[in-house]
Amino acid sequence: MTVQQRRDLAFLVLAGLFLGTMGMLNILGLTRFLQLGSIGSWPIVVAVGALPYPITFLCTDLISELWGEQKASQLVWVGLLLNGWIVLILWLGGILPGLEGAPEGTFFEVRRLAFGAVGASMVAYLAAQFTDVRLFHFWKRFSGGKALWLRNNGSTLVSQLVDTSAVVLISHYASHVLPVRSGEPVLPQLASFIASGYLFKLIAALADTLPFYGLVAWLRHWLEVPGDGVELPDGLTERAPNPGT
Repeated sequence: MTVQQRRDLAFLVLAGLFLGTMGMLNILGLTRFLQLGSIGSWPIVVAVGALPYPITFLCTDLISELWGEQKASQLVWVGLLLNGWIVLILWLGGILPGLEGAPEGTFFEVRRLAFGAVGASMVAYLAAQFTDVRLFHFWKRFSGGKALWLRNNGSTLVSQLVDTSAVVLISHYASHVLPVRSGEPVLPQLASFIASGYLFKLIAALADTLPFYGLVAWLRHWLEVPGDGVELPDGLTERAPNPGT
């Protein structure tokens, strides 16, 4: 396998994992809420769609590191189109005539929840993913290309907070699909959803630091991408020539 074939394969795998995860979480989204534990009397509640979401930030960080900001931004836009495609299919599936006598309750319940989740996630997705890409490259320039942990965590931790807050607030105020208890103050419940979701994503982001280092080191070696280089047209890097030669 040539170097270019390996680069194409690596990008395809990362992009496929990113887009597949985006499609899955938008369909599963708010179909179930999980209690992953508690801190004192505070339950840590996370929507099932949030479970794979940290993987998307790992993918965009790897693509940002190896292919550059432009490729990562292009992938974010493709992900947005994927969200629109999912909405279109769910909409068509609901308006076209169904088979008489066939059970349809499950589809329409998933459709209702997905519509509520996708609207919120599309806004949150754009805000969070572009925040992640921009901050990643800000920290990369700030550190002079060093401190890999800083741009990985510094971009992801902020963008995850943006994403979690936007999803919870839009899901409640625009779609009314969160399991908010009636008769109790709403804001503390929304704050609990945001805190629970962010805590889960915070732990996941910190946990992926070592895998991120390992994957960057392995991919740089396998794709023959030195760490101190200049961007090629395909976004990967090549060692800059020695000024003294």
